[in-house]
Amino acid sequence: METLQLKIDGMTCQHCVMSVMKALKGVPGVSDATVSLTPGQATVTYDPAKATLVGMKKAVEEAGYRVA
Repeated sequence: METLQLKIDGMTCQHCVMSVMKALKGVPGVSDATVSLTPGQATVTYDPAKATLVGMKKAVEEAGYRVA
Protein backbone atom coordinates (compact mmCIF):
# COMPACT_ATOMS: atom_id res chain seq x y z
CA MET A 1 0.00 0.00 0.00
CA GLU A 2 1.08 3.54 -0.75
CA THR A 3 -0.21 6.92 0.35
CA LEU A 4 -0.70 9.90 -1.92
CA GLN A 5 -1.72 13.51 -1.22
CA LEU A 6 -3.90 15.24 -3.81
CA LYS A 7 -4.79 18.94 -3.97
CA ILE A 8 -8.51 19.21 -4.77
CA ASP A 9 -9.99 22.39 -6.27
CA GLY A 10 -13.65 23.33 -6.28
CA MET A 11 -14.76 22.12 -2.85
CA THR A 12 -16.85 24.65 -0.90
CA CYS A 13 -18.70 22.63 1.75
CA GLN A 14 -18.88 19.37 3.67
CA HIS A 15 -21.09 17.86 0.94
CA CYS A 16 -18.24 18.46 -1.52
CA VAL A 17 -15.84 16.70 0.84
CA MET A 18 -18.15 13.67 1.04
CA SER A 19 -18.57 13.58 -2.75
CA VAL A 20 -14.81 13.58 -3.34
CA MET A 21 -14.27 10.95 -0.63
CA LYS A 22 -16.94 8.70 -2.15
CA ALA A 23 -15.47 9.13 -5.64
CA LEU A 24 -11.96 8.23 -4.49
CA LYS A 25 -13.09 5.24 -2.43
CA GLY A 26 -14.92 3.97 -5.51
CA VAL A 27 -11.67 3.61 -7.47
CA PRO A 28 -10.59 -0.06 -7.58
CA GLY A 29 -7.48 -0.48 -5.42
CA VAL A 30 -8.17 2.51 -3.14
CA SER A 31 -8.48 1.24 0.42
CA ASP A 32 -9.01 4.59 2.17
CA ALA A 33 -9.45 8.27 1.39
CA THR A 34 -9.70 11.18 3.78
CA VAL A 35 -10.60 14.60 2.45
CA SER A 36 -10.22 17.96 4.16
CA LEU A 37 -12.06 21.09 3.02
CA THR A 38 -9.27 23.27 4.36
CA PRO A 39 -6.66 23.14 2.80
CA GLY A 40 -8.54 21.34 0.00
CA GLN A 41 -6.58 18.14 0.21
CA ALA A 42 -7.17 14.41 -0.05
CA THR A 43 -4.98 11.68 1.43
CA VAL A 44 -5.43 8.41 -0.42
CA THR A 45 -4.17 4.97 0.59
CA TYR A 46 -4.08 2.63 -2.38
CA ASP A 47 -2.58 -0.47 -3.96
CA PRO A 48 -0.38 0.78 -6.83
CA ALA A 49 -0.88 -2.52 -8.66
CA LYS A 50 -4.62 -1.77 -8.91
CA ALA A 51 -5.13 2.00 -8.67
CA THR A 52 -3.51 4.74 -10.74
CA LEU A 53 -3.25 8.49 -10.35
CA VAL A 54 -5.05 8.84 -13.69
CA GLY A 55 -7.95 6.77 -12.36
CA MET A 56 -8.14 8.82 -9.17
CA LYS A 57 -8.10 12.11 -11.10
CA LYS A 58 -10.83 10.84 -13.42
CA ALA A 59 -13.04 9.85 -10.48
CA VAL A 60 -12.62 13.28 -8.85
CA GLU A 61 -13.36 15.07 -12.14
CA GLU A 62 -16.45 12.92 -12.74
CA ALA A 63 -17.68 14.01 -9.30
CA GLY A 64 -17.37 17.65 -10.44
CA TYR A 65 -14.07 18.69 -8.89
CA ARG A 66 -10.49 19.09 -10.08
CA VAL A 67 -7.15 17.69 -8.99
CA ALA A 68 -4.66 20.58 -9.03
